[in-house]
Amino acid sequence: MGEWTTTRVEDRLESAADVFRTLPGVMPQGFFNAWPEYFHSFADKVGQEPQMRHPRPGPRQITEAEEALLWLRWLERDDARIVWLRAERTPWKPICWEMGLSRTAATKRWQFGLAVIIWRLHGRVPPARRSQQFVIENANRLSRTIVL
Repeated sequence: MGEWTTTRVEDRLESAADVFRTLPGVMPQGFFNAWPEYFHSFADKVGQEPQMRHPRPGPRQITEAEEALLWLRWLERDDARIVWLRAERTPWKPICWEMGLSRTAATKRWQFGLAVIIWRLHGRVPPARRSQQFVIENANRLSRTIVL
């Protein structure tokens, strides 16, 4: 794909989290329901709000979601956890409690995780001897020149 930016990677991870949320749960083999299906009559349905269901994701959406999930392999375990929790739209406070970080540290690790993904999507490896700030600042400039 062409230009990978922070917002595009973030949107792709959020859509992947949405796809995985809408997929049916995994059931053990041989699982079934012995209860007969209940058919509601018209009188039962009067005055009820209709149940809106989102359509199930298509094969292309599932493939893109799986691809986005594989991006997390490039990150450290804690950074990948922070990036995925933010993709699931988890508020910052529970993330900070779970990871044992302050809000600024968690935000910085999230930005660094997205930046590493962008670097890798552009076919480059972030330099190990440079700071996290350098990797974050130059993530969106990868298709152009990088100021050393």
